[in-house]
Amino acid sequence: MHDQSRLLSAGYRSLFVLMCFLVAVFNFADRAVFAVLAQQLKLDLGLSDFHLGLLQGLAFALLYAFLGLPIGRLAERTSRIRIIAVSLVFWSAMTAACGTITSFTQLLLCRVGVGMGEAGSQPATSSLVGDHFPRERRASIMSLIMLGAPLGTLLGAVVGGWVAAHWGWRMAFFALGVPGIALGGLVLVLLREPSRGLVDGLPAHGIPLPDLRAFVRVVARKRALFLVILGGALAGFGMTSISQFLAVYLARTYQLPVAQAASLYGTISALSLTTGLLMGSFGTDWLARRGDPRWPAWGAAAGLFTAPFLYWIAFNAQSVVSGSILLTVAGVALLIYYGPTLGMIQNMLEPRMRATGAALFAILYTIFGSGLGPTTVGWLSDRFAAADYAAGNYLLACHGSSAALRRAVSATDACAIAATHGVRSALMVAVSVLFVASLLYLLAAGSLRRDYYRVDVAP
Repeated sequence: MHDQSRLLSAGYRSLFVLMCFLVAVFNFADRAVFAVLAQQLKLDLGLSDFHLGLLQGLAFALLYAFLGLPIGRLAERTSRIRIIAVSLVFWSAMTAACGTITSFTQLLLCRVGVGMGEAGSQPATSSLVGDHFPRERRASIMSLIMLGAPLGTLLGAVVGGWVAAHWGWRMAFFALGVPGIALGGLVLVLLREPSRGLVDGLPAHGIPLPDLRAFVRVVARKRALFLVILGGALAGFGMTSISQFLAVYLARTYQLPVAQAASLYGTISALSLTTGLLMGSFGTDWLARRGDPRWPAWGAAAGLFTAPFLYWIAFNAQSVVSGSILLTVAGVALLIYYGPTLGMIQNMLEPRMRATGAALFAILYTIFGSGLGPTTVGWLSDRFAAADYAAGNYLLACHGSSAALRRAVSATDACAIAATHGVRSALMVAVSVLFVASLLYLLAAGSLRRDYYRVDVAP
């Protein structure tokens, strides 16, 4: 048995944060590479926007949501380090497998596999953070780990777009999938499993595993916890809708080739994620320590209320420069909510419930966000495009052949104009959901102080 006190040393905790950061990098790189290749996949496989929405939405979310709670419960009783490593290897292998497909059905199955793998990462990581760091640092530490999201998004976008431009989209999937398999082995070698409640000074084997009914009762009793989880899930609807269709929007609106659209998408996403995560987590932690502990909820509510207005202005920008700047600022406002949300969920639950709480958030986030968000945008995009297309049946005329699809590179082609109008209108509708999420965080602030978990055992 390894020395548990070593796991609280500055050196080991830095290693832990670094490895979790790298896992997050590949988590988001595997998502970003699909987003930047979506337009090419549409051309080569003859897909509609609804197909793209399914592949980036429900196909990814289906088993992610189904497996999230069982994996979260598993993480309460077994090694979370092994869960992270196995999950990383599996989703990386399925990402690489996307490079071998020849049909929509095969691609659908691969995306389901990616979702299955990624279901195990966040709940286990959030739970481990709760054992390594005290309450007042958890949101900030989670934000440092989640900085892997902007780097991963940039990596997936730039590397994926560059490889696709030179060697085709199949090699892009291999380039992003294979290194993740090696990282999974490093996680097993370098990290160790801490005891539950280690940083709180709780006895290593003194915390019984609550049953699922006890967890449900806690969520039902703690109003702030329920509202934060639900608000975060609805915010995910807007966030994943933007993230999965932003590269498509940029390519269509500004007639950009795949590599340029991918680089611009990666830059906007990386800047938005980095700034939003740091402002939200460190900013609200600082305000909570020096003022009122409800600042994490207030900060999330303010950002989510502001973001739709900024996105509406950005989607009507005429130049690529002004549009990119406005999209970045809007993304910052949106992302303020994410770090505080993960911190608040951990802070309102006891150590043996934290993985389950993170899993519940991941499930609802996946259903509303990763599942319904991109799928709804894809469906709305086709509907809006069809209404805008006056030359006949939009889907038949603009998706019936590869030649028809490739006309979308023309700024004057009727199909291209309709497709651009469709995706812009769909995204403007999608971000309106953020107003509801903002209200839920505002309501959660009312009982947040009362619902924080209190440690009864002195450290």
